[in-house]
Amino acid sequence: MKKIALPFLLLMTFVSGVYAVEVQDTITMREVVIDDRHTAAEMRNLPQDVSVIWFERLMKEGYRPSVLSVLSEQIPGLFIPNRGMMGYGVNSGGAGAILVRGLSSGVGQMLVCIDGEPQYSGIYGHSVADFYQTHATDNVEVIRGPASARFGSNAMGGVLNINTRQAPLDGVATNVTVGAGSYGTVQTEATNQVQKGRFSSVVSAQYNRSDNHRENMGFQQAGGMVKLVYRFNGHWNTTATADVNHFYTEMPGAVTKPMFDNEQWITRGNASLAFRNNYWKKHTYGWIRVYTNFGKHKIDDGTADPEKPSTNYFQSRDNVAGVSAWQRVDFFKGNRTTFGVDYQHIYGRAYYTLKETGEELPPSMASGKSHRNEVAGYVDFFQKATDWLTLDATLRVDHHSVAGTEIVPQGALLFKPVKDGELKASVSKGFRNPTMRELYLYKVANAELGPERLMDYELSWKQWLMHGRFSYGLNTFYMKGKDIIQTAMVNGAMMNANVGEVENCGVELTADYSINAYWDLTTNHSYLHMEHPVLSAPTYKGYLGVYFHDNDRWWWNTGLQYVAGLYTAVGTNEQKENYCLLSSSLTYRVWKGLKLWVRGETLIGERSYETILGYPMPQATVMAGISWDF
Repeated sequence: MKKIALPFLLLMTFVSGVYAVEVQDTITMREVVIDDRHTAAEMRNLPQDVSVIWFERLMKEGYRPSVLSVLSEQIPGLFIPNRGMMGYGVNSGGAGAILVRGLSSGVGQMLVCIDGEPQYSGIYGHSVADFYQTHATDNVEVIRGPASARFGSNAMGGVLNINTRQAPLDGVATNVTVGAGSYGTVQTEATNQVQKGRFSSVVSAQYNRSDNHRENMGFQQAGGMVKLVYRFNGHWNTTATADVNHFYTEMPGAVTKPMFDNEQWITRGNASLAFRNNYWKKHTYGWIRVYTNFGKHKIDDGTADPEKPSTNYFQSRDNVAGVSAWQRVDFFKGNRTTFGVDYQHIYGRAYYTLKETGEELPPSMASGKSHRNEVAGYVDFFQKATDWLTLDATLRVDHHSVAGTEIVPQGALLFKPVKDGELKASVSKGFRNPTMRELYLYKVANAELGPERLMDYELSWKQWLMHGRFSYGLNTFYMKGKDIIQTAMVNGAMMNANVGEVENCGVELTADYSINAYWDLTTNHSYLHMEHPVLSAPTYKGYLGVYFHDNDRWWWNTGLQYVAGLYTAVGTNEQKENYCLLSSSLTYRVWKGLKLWVRGETLIGERSYETILGYPMPQATVMAGISWDF
C-alpha cells in the first residue's frame, strides 16, 4: 500500500493546490530550439516529446553545480544513479549513467550533446557525467524516445542536449558563485558575458571538490568554457566554442567489498566552429559546423588487498571529430523541409603502463586502437495540412565503416481537436552501432557485431489552460528492441553477441501551474514496465516541487521525490530499492546583485538509501554560499 499511497498523495497534493487558488495573471510560453539543427518552434509543434529546463529553473534549484541532479527530478522517465554528494566517475560504482525509459547512456543508448554536438567516449561509447556543469548552461533539452532519424547512432533511447550560455544584452555582466558545506564540499563558479555590437562572448570557469561521506571517496574538478559569436551581417554569423574539464576521483568499492587505491584522472574537452545563414524572407536558413570532442583517461583499478597494490595504470585516448550541415527550406505555405548531412571520425586507443617507470606494456586483449567512420544523410519533411492536422516524416540513411548501412525512418501525426490541446501519435526507429570495446577489447570482444535496433510507438496528449498558466501532459509508449549486445555463450565461448531484447512500456505525466506572481507548482510522474529488467531503472518515479519568489528579494523552493522499484540488482539475485527524498533551498538578495543562498538535500529519511548496490548515499547534507552579479 505504501508504494501506491505516496505517489497518489503527491499527485493529489498538486491537484488540490491547483483548484484551491484563484488565477489572475497570464504567462507567455517560451520557445524551444533543438540543438540549432532545426527550426525554432513552440514545443507543441515538435514531432517528439521534448522537456526543457531553462537556466532560471536550474538556479531555482539552489545553485547545484551539475545539471544532472536537477534533471533527475524534473524529467519524467529519466533517472541518474548517484554514489555520493559530488562526483560520478566513469566505471563500476561511478554512477552517472543517464537512463530514459530503461535505456542507458552507460552503454551508449542515450545520446548526450553540447550545442548539438555528440559527446561520448570513442572507446566505450558512454557519456561522462562530470562534464555537464550548470555554470555554462543556458538550457537543457531532453527528447524521450528514439531520435536516431535526426541524431544517428546512440540516440536510440533519446537525446539530452545542453545549450551553452549566450550574452543576453548589450554590455558586460559577470557572476561569481561560491559555496561550501557538508563533508568538505566546495563549489566555485565564475561567468563573464559580453555583448558589444556584432560581437558577443561567454567565458566561464569552475572548481569543485568534496571528501564525500566515505573513506577513499575524494573528488576534485576544474574546468572552463569559452564561446565567441560574431555577426557578419543580418544573414551570417559564426560561433566558436571550446570547453575543457579535468577531474580526479577515488572509487571506494561497495561497502561489502571495499577497494583501495582505485583512482581516476579524467580530462575531456570539445571545440567547434560553426557558420549560420539566415534568409527568412527567402524562407531558408541553416548551419555548417566542424567539431571535435576528445578525452584522456588514466585509471588505477586498485586492489582489494592494500598490502598488494596494483602495478599498472590503464590509459586511453579517444576522439570523435565530425562535420554537420543542414539547411531548412520552406517550399510552400505550412511547409518546412530540412536537408542534412553528418560525418564522424571515431578514434580510440587503450593501453597499459607500468606505475614505476611509465613504460607502455605490449598490446593485449585489453588494449588496442581503432578508427571508425560514419556518414549519413537525412531529410525531414514537416507539413501543416490543416489547422488541426500536421504531418512530420524523417528518413535517415546512415553508413558505419564496421556495422554497415542502416535505414532509419520516423513519422508523426499531430492533431489539434481543441485550441489549447494537441494529440500526437508517432513511430520511431532507434539504433546503436557497436563500440570499440565491444568489437575489439577484452576476451569477450567480437568483431562481427551488428547494430542494436529498436522500434518505439508513442501517443501523447498536452493541453494549456488558464491562458497558459496551467499545463499538463500525458504520454504512453511501447518499445521493442532486438540485437541488443550482451555477453553470452556462442559456439562454446563467452563473447559479445547481438542476442538481447528490449520490451518496455510505460506512462508519464507532467503538470505545471503558475498560481500567481509569487507561487509556482510543478509535478511529474512516470511508470515503467520492463519485460527484461535493467539495472538502475526505477519502476516508478514521482516529484512535486513548490517555488516562491518575492519582489526579486526572496527565492525559495522545496521538492519531494519518491522512487519505487529501483533495480539495484537483476537476474537470479534481483533486488529493488524504494526511497523518498526532500530537498529545499533558500536565496536572499542582500544588496543589488549580492545574494546569499543555502541548500539542503535528503532532509527526511530514517536510513541511507542506495541507487547503486553497496554504495549507500549520505543522509542530510547542507551547502551555503554567496552569488554576486555585477
